[in-house]
Amino acid sequence: MAVSVFNTRRRTSLVSAFIARTRMFISTPLPQVRDKVSRTKPPKPHGGGGERRRKKQPQEAAARAGGGMGGSSASPCDLDREFAPQIAQLLATPPLQPAQEYYNGLIQSRKHDGIRVNFSSKHGKGVCANKEFAEGDLILKDQILVGAQHSLNKIDCAVCSYCFRFIGSIEFQIGRRLYWQSVGSSSDCTNRRHCRESDVGSSASSSGATKENSSTLPEEVLGSLITGDMSLPFTDHFSLPQVVPCRGCEEERYCSQSCADSDWETYHSLLCTGSKTEPSQRSALQKFIEHANGSNDIFLVAAKAITFTLLRYKKLKTQPEFQNNTDESNFSLLMEAWKPLSMGYKKRWWDSVALPEDVDSCDEDTFRQQIRDLALTIIIFCVSQSLQLLKDAIFDSDGLVVASPVEDYFIHIDDLPDDEKCNISQEEAEKVTRPFLDALGEDYAAPCEGTAFFPLQSCMNHSCCPNAKAYKRDEDTDGNAVIIALEPIKKDDEITISYIDDDVSYEERQAELADYGFICTCPRCQEEKPN
Repeated sequence: MAVSVFNTRRRTSLVSAFIARTRMFISTPLPQVRDKVSRTKPPKPHGGGGERRRKKQPQEAAARAGGGMGGSSASPCDLDREFAPQIAQLLATPPLQPAQEYYNGLIQSRKHDGIRVNFSSKHGKGVCANKEFAEGDLILKDQILVGAQHSLNKIDCAVCSYCFRFIGSIEFQIGRRLYWQSVGSSSDCTNRRHCRESDVGSSASSSGATKENSSTLPEEVLGSLITGDMSLPFTDHFSLPQVVPCRGCEEERYCSQSCADSDWETYHSLLCTGSKTEPSQRSALQKFIEHANGSNDIFLVAAKAITFTLLRYKKLKTQPEFQNNTDESNFSLLMEAWKPLSMGYKKRWWDSVALPEDVDSCDEDTFRQQIRDLALTIIIFCVSQSLQLLKDAIFDSDGLVVASPVEDYFIHIDDLPDDEKCNISQEEAEKVTRPFLDALGEDYAAPCEGTAFFPLQSCMNHSCCPNAKAYKRDEDTDGNAVIIALEPIKKDDEITISYIDDDVSYEERQAELADYGFICTCPRCQEEKPN
């Protein structure tokens, strides 16, 4: 079983638990993780932006599910040894009946009565049809449980930090992207991933950036686009939600107050680096974020998984029926708070990370021991005043993409009819927008990309001849996962998706799937398997 992600670049899926009193943070410098080591799986295919100024190709995102827990070795950590029984309970495979009840309740709450989650000894979890689906039917639209946009992708796309919908305006998206391009070409900012998001929109001309990557566009033009003082033709056809800032910091932005409040209550109140946060905690959080941005931003998803559990735990403790503050009752509440994530838990990071090409298979045990020891120095988690637990948890990550409205905008300009009723002709509109399109370059329609966990999509198993796929339609403007039927699906049939690019040979598919920990025996593989 897997976690779905908006991840198209990295494969590590680490959820680490840092035990502190009331907040999750990292107080010591962290070792750098090699990029090769940090990938546990090869990137999955996803939809691109389509060919330049041609009809948009809908975004596709592969997703997967599979496997059970792997083995793990004893931990040298004192807390790990002290609380070994509790940790074992946290990381144990959920019993069948509670797991079935959880998924039944989740499906009912989200009104996805067309599917059910089944359990089998052969494949573990799987998703089956409760009704017939025709080709092209929507099977599932799954909400993100925890997720984060890739730090580098924030340069290209301004999206809601909670639902990942594009925000601001077409002008804001274009101006902001070109501003970051100019910053990226400046010798004062050689590492763009460490540039502050709050710098964007303040004053494009104050950055001292060059215009090398922004064609001949003056910096004041970029500033006017960002601030809304300049309008491009026909952008009113592509209205975006206004930007709602975080109540505490300038780093996070939202499409609505509802999303801002939801993010605050679910994750961000413990991760906010704003002035209202206690200075030492703010400094520690900033160090953690800097390390995550500089090494592997899967750690940001890990932090959200941790704060999700902690805030859910604290909310449960406020309920009158849970006022008995014993270690046993606290642990029961922790188990309940952890439940949504425990359903997707697979195995520890060091047991799941792929073996790098420069490490011989005979040295695998030593390599995994080194990775395990590294993991134990990286992150800490806390549950309550009386109960402390330390654990790393692993989820498999898949791709999720949100298409950019900038692509739709330029396609619209390209397809404008020569209509006398229009205030501006197609030729005039193209003349106005051409400099911006040229400045953006071939990758003008970069989508939002990130990493996230979808509880239902992640239960879907792989097939090299799948009957469904993760597919972003034009109307899907947020980060939710969308599963569409590829062919007619009968009631009680299992719904499968492909974890890989299946348009390759049997040998190539098996090689890719080996990194996911199984040998595919789907009908296509059985047919194509050499004698």
